[in-house]
Amino acid sequence: MRLSEILHRIQQPAAVGLFLITLLSFFSYVHNYAEPDALFWDENYHIASAQKYIHGVFFMEPHPPLGKLLIAAGELLLSPNEATDQFIGTDYAKDPPKGFSFAGYRLFPVLLGWLCAPIFFGIMFVVTRRSLLATLLSFLYVFDNAIIVHSRSAMLESAIHFFLLAMLLCFLLVLRSEHYSKQQRIFAVVMGMAFGALVTTKLNGLVMLVLFPMLLWHFRNALHAGAEVFVLTTAGFLLVFVPVWHTHFALGSRVITTLPDGNNEPGFYQASPAYKAIVREGKNGSLLNFPVMLADSMNFVGHYERGVPPLDLCKSGENGSPWFLWPFGGRTISFRWATPNGYAYQYLYLVPNLVGWMVSLAGVILAAGLLLASAILPLKEKLQHGFLMFTLLGLYGGYMVAISRIDRVMYLYHYFPALLFGYVLFAIAIMEIRRLGPIAVTASIRTGIVFACAMAVFANYEYFRPLTYYKLITDAEFQQRNWLQIWDMKCVKCERDSMLVKKTC
Repeated sequence: MRLSEILHRIQQPAAVGLFLITLLSFFSYVHNYAEPDALFWDENYHIASAQKYIHGVFFMEPHPPLGKLLIAAGELLLSPNEATDQFIGTDYAKDPPKGFSFAGYRLFPVLLGWLCAPIFFGIMFVVTRRSLLATLLSFLYVFDNAIIVHSRSAMLESAIHFFLLAMLLCFLLVLRSEHYSKQQRIFAVVMGMAFGALVTTKLNGLVMLVLFPMLLWHFRNALHAGAEVFVLTTAGFLLVFVPVWHTHFALGSRVITTLPDGNNEPGFYQASPAYKAIVREGKNGSLLNFPVMLADSMNFVGHYERGVPPLDLCKSGENGSPWFLWPFGGRTISFRWATPNGYAYQYLYLVPNLVGWMVSLAGVILAAGLLLASAILPLKEKLQHGFLMFTLLGLYGGYMVAISRIDRVMYLYHYFPALLFGYVLFAIAIMEIRRLGPIAVTASIRTGIVFACAMAVFANYEYFRPLTYYKLITDAEFQQRNWLQIWDMKCVKCERDSMLVKKTC
């Protein structure tokens, strides 16, 4: 059979799977995304920042600019609101006017959350080489209740997921491409661009630096090809990193005195005298001043983080949680609630798809076990994906170790990058497992296992749908969904029964 015929046979079912996943994720992520028509969680901060970009206001923020620039771009693109300056004089938006639309501000975060699904499918297809397995494994992302809730908002996590997954897919494609090929060069540039977009959205994206020493190791016997990939990824990174930050600096020329001050100069935050002079003289659009403005912006991150309190499990209403409980979903967060009648409530709740999260954790455990077994036991067959497992475990472990060293309060959604790494590890591990005790794991058994996981993930998603999409639910129905005590879920009229607080206070 000719190569072209083989590729044709592969591409057809893969295209069907890709279409199906893209369609399903549209309905789980995008449909009716403008509801609820109220601010929740960090939308208060990010919409205020987006309005400052729209009106050219100077401000400083702990997160890099790309995510908030995209939020502003969505509002400019759709323009559903007549006024876009209600919150330019504050860093925390509240009490939006009647009829205020969130469709524009949430547009790009929602679209990126949706488009993560086909990229996730691509990763699963590269790992498994089976379109059916890739489709079923993509259910892990498409029907993850917690990620869906967060992605349907004017927040940053969906952008992080999109650029992280795009970078990981390009990494895999660089490894699979022939050295010096046109495809490898393109994937290397796009990988660098994705990394640039990642770290200009949120600094936790720096964990993806782990991929670069792994690339060096992969190209250890082809140094010229490795050097070319390094140069191209660096070029791609700079192509995004510099323009994004320059756009942020160039837009910030209007000083509003109701905004914070650092040294008795209202509206200048913690800017240095040099940065203040640049803004006053209207030279913030000059690349010559880029190093000064970037250094000040990085210094502000440290200043802001020092002001964030640590986790306090004894504090009433604490929504933060210790990092070691995140793999099990602890602790969940009530983003908002409302009661349109006297007997039921609407909740927007950050609660995990427990089946999916356990699959992710199983992926980490299985991959670690397989690597350990290959190192200490005389296996009959070598691991086919040992390098990938080691890389993904490095990402997962590196991220969790870095998070555990942060003193400020952290939240369940900070686990999302590690959760995605676990999903990929599960796909890799399931392809490596060849026996379950006396039973040989055939292709049909492997497909059956993945199918069962996918159906369980979907059933879990459906059961928790009311908390994901702000649907009416009674107290009794809410309590039925409070599966684990470490989730610390609380309905409006219920007593808080926190296992964590009882043991800590």
